[in-house]
This record gives sequence, structure tokens and C-alpha cells, in this order.
Amino acid sequence: MERLLIIIAAALIGTGFYLWFSWMVRKPAMRDYIATHQWLLHPNSICYWRAVLALVGFVLYFWLGYQVIAIFIFTFAAILDGVDGVVARSCDMATSWGQTLDPLCDKLTYLPPLVGFAYLGIMSIETVWILVGVELAGQFLARHVLAVIKYSVAANNFGKIKAIICFSLVIYCALLDGNSGVIDMGDEVLVACLILSAASVICKFIPNRLYADILSTLNFFCGIASLILTHNLHFAWAIFAIIVGQLFDLFDGRMAEKHGGTKYGPYLDDIADFVSFGLSPAYVITLSAGSWAWIFGLIYLSGVAYRLIRFVVVDKKRTDLPYGIFNGLPSPAGALVVLGAALVVPAQYLWIVAMLSVGLMISHVRFAHFGRVILKQVPKPLFFLTCAALVLVIAFIIKTKNVQMFGYLILFTVLTYMIVGRKCLKTNN
Repeated sequence: MERLLIIIAAALIGTGFYLWFSWMVRKPAMRDYIATHQWLLHPNSICYWRAVLALVGFVLYFWLGYQVIAIFIFTFAAILDGVDGVVARSCDMATSWGQTLDPLCDKLTYLPPLVGFAYLGIMSIETVWILVGVELAGQFLARHVLAVIKYSVAANNFGKIKAIICFSLVIYCALLDGNSGVIDMGDEVLVACLILSAASVICKFIPNRLYADILSTLNFFCGIASLILTHNLHFAWAIFAIIVGQLFDLFDGRMAEKHGGTKYGPYLDDIADFVSFGLSPAYVITLSAGSWAWIFGLIYLSGVAYRLIRFVVVDKKRTDLPYGIFNGLPSPAGALVVLGAALVVPAQYLWIVAMLSVGLMISHVRFAHFGRVILKQVPKPLFFLTCAALVLVIAFIIKTKNVQMFGYLILFTVLTYMIVGRKCLKTNN
């Protein structure tokens, strides 16, 4: 309990400093002070300072035994990762060197303590060293190659989310080190960091115009995987596969708008959506909702098909439908309603939820697009923190095998989307 209180206190102090600094940097006097003290407050200087702080914290924790002080120092170093970005944006001090320096300092901040905790027996030593290898390859080898072929080497969203999770993992390991009764999900979170790190490196080598099609293809394969898992009665893993597919679907449209795509992209997207958000949830209903479930599974599948056809044939051509607004609940959200309920609602009542989902999808109730409308109104730091928190929660669910918690998380997520989406809709109007 003492270690937990220390971590909470460090997090509160660090967050308070970040909020205070973010408020202060808006003032001209503060920006002038930063301009005259760049050796201390330039974004690149802040990177150097946090790397030094992380090294000091590492020595204090693992060599000298001053663990409380080390936790405060490391937490402050992690918070500075957000402060340098605030300074760069507010004072127009972003540099090409800073784009390379920032992820390097991130790695120098969280990799040494992760190695230290691995050798304390808290996490898998082999997995940690694989992460170190991928991180260093991405930082030096991949960036060198990308620089030669003149590709952008700025950190992508995978890298940013991964960095936040790695910072959180270090703090979590400190909690495990001081409290043997805490549920140990360090290896699960570590694997998530490794996957995100590899994705961050791989995505840098993909031509921009192929991003959307690749994401749609991954969404399609998630739907196929879900069908196979459902057939083998692994409902929780089947639902998890669909949710992963939804993450791919979330960004394929934005990537197509931002970078373009191929002529096959729209067709691939529609097919992937039908498989992941139509066929797969319908199969879950059919195998889990009783003897007459196939009827409701067929009705649900028909509803999704109608929703997708109406969107392609009618809604896309409407001039009275604002950009980023859906006519009816989008099929990914409709699938979430059914999938979340499949894990927490008694089987004999699942058909009611399925019919409610179909009704919302084929209705004319308008909902804001999550990626094109809602995300644009969410501050990036909050978005990355939320993504990192969801990864940690999912790791906890996988570790504890708490299927009902997974279902409630899904339902809470889709309910939040509905409420926020309707609010954003009213704001745009």
C-alpha cells in the first residue's frame, strides 16, 4: 500500500506540473522566458534533461536503493515527454533533429529500467531484450535507411502509444516490486509494447497510398479469425478479434483521405466491414443465443447488409448529410452492442439486444463519425493516454480471464461513443 501511495503522489505531482506548464506557456511572458533560456527549456534541451533524470533514477533505484526518490524522478522524466511537445508547438521550436531526438530519449528513459526489472524477475528477460532489439533497430537502422531514401522519420501513432505504455509499465513494475499481492500482468503489457514497437517500425516502410488498403485487409482477416474462433466456441477471443478489426477500420478511411489509396480500396473496405461487423457477430449470435438464434443472427446480418448498402448507394450521395455524420448507427458500433451483450446478457435475452442494434443501424438517427469528427475534438495527449489505458485494461482482462469485465468494457465504450457522438453532432450543427 505504501508503494502505491508513493506512485499516486508522484503521478499527481507530475500531472499537476504538466497542466501548470501547459497553462503558463500560453502567456507571452513565459514564451519570452523560454526563448531567452533555450539551454534549459528548448524542446531538445528538455529531451536531454529527461534522459539524464532517467539515468539518475535508474542508479538510485537499482544500485543505491533509494527507490522512493527514484520513482518521483522517473515519473517527472516521463511527464517531461509531454512538456517538450507543448513547448515545441506553443513556441514554434520544432526541429528535424528533435523528431529523431524525442523517440531516442524516450527509449533511454524506459528501456534501462525495464531491463532492470526483468533481471529482478518481474518480467521475461528474453522478451525485454527482444523489445530492446526492436527499439534500437527502429531508432538507428530503420531511421538511417528512411533518411537515405528520404522517407519521413517522425514518430507515428503506434510509437507514441507504445511509449506511454512503456512508461506506465515501468511504474507498474515498481508497484509489483513493492507489493507481492498485486496481480502480475507485466508480461502481457510487455508483449503489447513489443507488438506496438514492431508495428511502429514496419509502418514507416509502407508507402502512404497503401496504408488504407492494408488496414482494410487486416480488418478482413480479423473477421475471418473471429469466424474460426466462434466456430470453436472461443467467444471471448472471437469478440476480441472483431474489436481489433474495428481499430483497423477506424483509421483506414482517414488514411485514404490523407494519403490516397488504390481503386480497389472502397470495395475492400466494404467487404471487410461486412465480414467483421456482419457475418462474425451474426455467427456469435447464432451459436450463443439458443435454439432459435439462427433467425436473429440472420436478421442481424440482413440489417448490417442493408446498413452498408444504404450507406454506399444512398448516404454517400446525399447533399443534406454533413461530412462525418452517419445516417443510423454505424455497423462497427452496432456490432459492439451485440458483442458486449453476448458476454454479459443471458443467452435467452441476447436476441432483444440484437434487434435493438439492428433498429439503431437502419434508423435515421444521426451519429458523428468517431475518427473524422470526435477524434478531431479530442486533444492528442488525451487520445494517446486513453489508448494506453485501454491496452492496460485489456491486458488485465486477459490476465484475469474476466470475460464479464470485457463485456461491460465493450458496452461502456459503445455507450460513451453514442453519447459523445450525439453531443458532437449538436455542436457541429
